[in-house]
Amino acid sequence: MGGIWSLNDVFIKTMFMNSRIRTYFEAIKFEHTVFALPFAYIGMLLAAAGWPGWTDFILVTIAMAGARTGAMAANRVIDAAIDARNPRTNNRAIPAGIMSKKEMTSLAIIGFVMLHLAAWQLNATALKLAPLAALMVTIYPYAKRFTWSSHWCLGLADSVAAVGGWIAIRGEFGWSTVLLALAMMFWIAGFDVVYSCQDVDVDRSQGLYSIPARFGIDSALWVSRLSHLVTVVCLIALGLTYRVDDNELGWPYWIGVGMVVLLLIYEAALVRANDLSKLQKAFFDMNGIISIVLLGAVILGLVVGLN
Repeated sequence: MGGIWSLNDVFIKTMFMNSRIRTYFEAIKFEHTVFALPFAYIGMLLAAAGWPGWTDFILVTIAMAGARTGAMAANRVIDAAIDARNPRTNNRAIPAGIMSKKEMTSLAIIGFVMLHLAAWQLNATALKLAPLAALMVTIYPYAKRFTWSSHWCLGLADSVAAVGGWIAIRGEFGWSTVLLALAMMFWIAGFDVVYSCQDVDVDRSQGLYSIPARFGIDSALWVSRLSHLVTVVCLIALGLTYRVDDNELGWPYWIGVGMVVLLLIYEAALVRANDLSKLQKAFFDMNGIISIVLLGAVILGLVVGLN
């Protein structure tokens, strides 16, 4: 009987652990990785002018997973009180009592340790910049307490993914790094402006800053479109100027950019100032597709553009 009960205890503990891991994944919105991870891979592939090898790929993936885990966990701790007062977010892990602040803080520390260990294995520049990256992705939640440009602060923090992918391979910056980072920054900011439209009343009541809360939903949607226009301009400039080891981006890249433009137009058409019913579709579905389409375009563009 003792053996049976021991096996049963192990089974129960394993199930609990799996359930807890699932809780962690849900708390940090692991599925949102589809927005940033492709840009980290794009930076990596562009820096290598092709496939960098499995070791670098795995290390970039670990660094990205660590940075994002740390960022989201830190965000949940920093915004716990704000989330508790928002009907849309009061069911998140800390306000709902599913996780404690201490547990979430521990998760953030583990994530940032992963980031630094991976950076250490990549190159000296990556390791030196890892603390800065961790700081950037940690402090951006405070921006909405002071400025309605907080959307671009989020975009800047997320653009660490694109820069990090490049630095991981080359250990230095280049014009392509800047253009890719700007493209990601304005893309993230653009759809964050749209996403913030659902929190206008709450933001105003809590004294939080956002474009929709400051200028209204209709103006916010136009700001989002202009931000995405900057993204397109940066992607075009990237395609025109990219040169690494005499390699360039071939015609599939341009088809991909064209598809991104059409998807952004469709995304903008889904949301109206008087109708936010399709906001979730615009935020999750369209932007997830956009990042994957762009990654595919870069891969195929590099294959065709290889000299």
